[in-house]
Amino acid sequence: MLVQKYKDMLSGKSVIRQLSEFATARGKEIGYENVFDYSLGNPSVPVPQEFTDIMITMLQKESSIALHGYSPSLGIPSVREKVAASLERRFGIPYRAEHIFMAVGAAGALAHAFRLVTEPGDEILTFAPFFPEYHPYVDLTGARLQVVPADTEQFQINFEAFEEMLSPKTMAVLINTPNNPSGIVYSAETLQKLAQVLRDKSVEYGHDIYLISDEPYREIVFDGVDAPCVSAYYDNTIMCYSFSKSLSLPGERIGYVAVNPACKDAADMVQMCGQISRGIGHNCPPSIIQLAVAEVLDKTAELSVYETNMNILYKELKALGFTCVKPDGTFYIFPKALEEDAKLFCEKALRYNLVLVPGDTFGCPGYFRMAYCIDTEKVERSLTALRQFVKAEYGA
Repeated sequence: MLVQKYKDMLSGKSVIRQLSEFATARGKEIGYENVFDYSLGNPSVPVPQEFTDIMITMLQKESSIALHGYSPSLGIPSVREKVAASLERRFGIPYRAEHIFMAVGAAGALAHAFRLVTEPGDEILTFAPFFPEYHPYVDLTGARLQVVPADTEQFQINFEAFEEMLSPKTMAVLINTPNNPSGIVYSAETLQKLAQVLRDKSVEYGHDIYLISDEPYREIVFDGVDAPCVSAYYDNTIMCYSFSKSLSLPGERIGYVAVNPACKDAADMVQMCGQISRGIGHNCPPSIIQLAVAEVLDKTAELSVYETNMNILYKELKALGFTCVKPDGTFYIFPKALEEDAKLFCEKALRYNLVLVPGDTFGCPGYFRMAYCIDTEKVERSLTALRQFVKAEYGA
């Protein structure tokens, strides 16, 4: 007999993926160049040439056994050492190899982090707007994800609602900065206040509350924006990182868990990740990719195109009368729809071959997301369709 909870999930598939599939199908009809697909956060810039060169050199010169064999459960030791050294160099936090667990992307890192600090029935709090896959990521562990309503003025943290929702069942708080879908970076002031609340509540409840920081967009921050290191503000922080966006490697599924060295039982937590992987089969990322990213830890793809695209869209959206908080980074923008029902708004947009994602699934009804990780030329061409849509449907 099939497991009912997974069967039930078939009726609640990812809206983002469904819209991406629609865009692909529509592209077969009219040419994908004529579909303005803002659905999926798939990086649109090439990997750094250095990464490609390293892969070629390794394949030509290194042992195939070393390149393609299983890695140790915690990751290749030399890679963990290099990741730790890079983090210490960048953020001044004394990470060592024993604080690093190599994971299958940020999703794999989160899968381990949630299981490190929660039991079935415990709660993890996160803040709207949030990545919708957090629900299955958390809920299928047996813990429960609770979503704090959004601060729609600036998309920082709604502290009043947050403190009301905290309870003795809260074992972790999950944040994502720079944020998908808003593009906002949490300020130093926000992180300081969050850390103090967590310290106070940990004492009140008699147990540690962990801060799980989901950071796949850490390197995509726009000019003049300060992106504070979350781990510098709170000892009990578990950093979950992916190279998918910084190096344009989403298909390679490589990232890591970095436990703050100041965190209680930090070294044990990484060892525990190795045991968690035995239970979920989310283990041993590809050896060759671990070795390759270890050589380009302080490099990124050419990310400036995302800021270019953001500025084009932000200017046009504001000119058309949209309410929109300007992104600090990522490759997402999250405007308020021109009618209360964002789902209906996005359905209407499809008539103009504009593929937009309603904000309901991100915990913000009435808003919509645009993933502008597409060619700048296509962003510019999409403005005509956007103007036609707004004028025809809303008279603006």
